[in-house]
Amino acid sequence: MAKKGKKKKLVKEVIGDLKVGIITKSTGLWYEVEDKETRQFFKGRLRGKLKLKGMKVTNPIAVGDFVNYSLEDEVENTVIIHDILERKNIILRQSTRKKWHGHIIASNIDQAILIATLALPKTSLGFIDRFLVAAESYGVPTYIIFNKDDLLEDEDREYLDHLKSIYEPLGYKCLRVSAIENQNLNPLKSIISDKTSLLVGHSGVGKSTLLNKLASKMYQRTDEVSLYAMKGKHTTTFAEMFTLNEHNGHLIDTPGIKELGIMGIEENEIGHFFPEIREVMNDCKYNNCTHVHEPQCAVRELVDSGIIATSRYLSYLSMIEGDDNRK
Repeated sequence: MAKKGKKKKLVKEVIGDLKVGIITKSTGLWYEVEDKETRQFFKGRLRGKLKLKGMKVTNPIAVGDFVNYSLEDEVENTVIIHDILERKNIILRQSTRKKWHGHIIASNIDQAILIATLALPKTSLGFIDRFLVAAESYGVPTYIIFNKDDLLEDEDREYLDHLKSIYEPLGYKCLRVSAIENQNLNPLKSIISDKTSLLVGHSGVGKSTLLNKLASKMYQRTDEVSLYAMKGKHTTTFAEMFTLNEHNGHLIDTPGIKELGIMGIEENEIGHFFPEIREVMNDCKYNNCTHVHEPQCAVRELVDSGIIATSRYLSYLSMIEGDDNRK
């Protein structure tokens, strides 16, 4: 009887030493890895499971992560990802599939660009405030870009000026643009120059159109907003990093976010990530004041006097109560 041949190895041998790359696209099981030095792109996968200490997340690797990798197959141009290098920061949201797990939107970013619209579709103030808290929790500066200015009536522009009067004194610079009309895009280009920026917003706010104007090798599909539901159609499926046109920097595009559940922040910590609450919270009578019902609360007194915007305080209350759906 002839001897049986050896079983073919299912996992290919690792070729060469570990190198450093950055994750530029995440599709779930496979990742696009760009070598930090050569700028060559590879198709990468994890060898086994990667657990993050103290974190329950649905995606252990996110766009923006620096990783150690090794070449797996020179012909197929595939690599094995071995480990994630220490992160500077992350933007974390509650997973839509697993309530007690988080989902990392992106990591190692210099700033966030929150795209909002007052029409087709209308961005909720609750969503804006939730994202600002998520960014504040990791010390990520955020700009609020109001797109589709060409669609606004005079009344809408007055309301937009009101919103700017709320957010800009808190340190969130606001900018009115129209991606379709190429309106006010140069100031936005200056903001993102030489930076790695995260681009976020509801579906339909024009992120893909802005990307096509700002980033190289970009042909993102754009869809019109559904007039029936007044909501945008998803045109971005996976998070992806793009190189900026004529600038040293990158933009990370993300799928449109409908709701943003706060994750990784304790209830008694939420007030610390509202700048206007953080500034006066030590003036409350009680050290453990929740700013909800206690007497002689400095925060509520400023809300009653109109110094702290009612919309911001309502957003704070909704986060305290765990309500992710405040409009």
